[in-house]
Amino acid sequence: MSYTEFLAQYGSRLLSGAVVTAEQTVLASIIAVAIALIMGLARLSGNFLVRGAATVYIEIFRGTSLLVQLYWIFFVLPLFGITLEKFTAGFVAVGMNLGAYGAEVVRGAIQSVPRGQYEASLALNMSPAKRMRRIILPQAILIMLPPWGNLLIELLKGTALVALISVADLMFQAKQINGTTFLSAQAFGTALIIYYVMARLIITPSMRGFERFMMRKMGRA
Repeated sequence: MSYTEFLAQYGSRLLSGAVVTAEQTVLASIIAVAIALIMGLARLSGNFLVRGAATVYIEIFRGTSLLVQLYWIFFVLPLFGITLEKFTAGFVAVGMNLGAYGAEVVRGAIQSVPRGQYEASLALNMSPAKRMRRIILPQAILIMLPPWGNLLIELLKGTALVALISVADLMFQAKQINGTTFLSAQAFGTALIIYYVMARLIITPSMRGFERFMMRKMGRA
């Protein structure tokens, strides 16, 4: 079977899997960004309990395998009365895992803002919340965008693991096609190309565009 014939016969299945992968990536990204902001700010809290809880979360999710976390959320949580549908379990696990990595990016970016910015906001008698929202966080976002681009690409690749709980994503479809046709090069080669296109032509330009937008907004263009 030629590659053209392969695409004509199985291309629609791979594209449907790519759509599911894109959905998993977007939903997991929303969870990851929310967790990263909350946990990153909590790591800087003056309250020992808040800071300690954030540290425990980050260390657990960074120090254990994403695959094990996925299995825990899908197979073990039902034993405690919490059952998630497989599609939901997939993006929740990936989002929670990458959110832990993102939290350290957020913390580091906030701490990288020059000390003079804090002192200037104090001189203007800003409240801590207003100081963070108006002065510190916009500058920190500009600092954290490049590493967040890398994290989102890692998140995209991490979604491939959801195939192991039978979410019909790109990798699941590629494995199914390979299992029935044994055309490994065509099936996994096409999946590789689609993952690359999604990372290189969607995520990377989007993050660079957002970075340019933030630079213009901060007057650094």
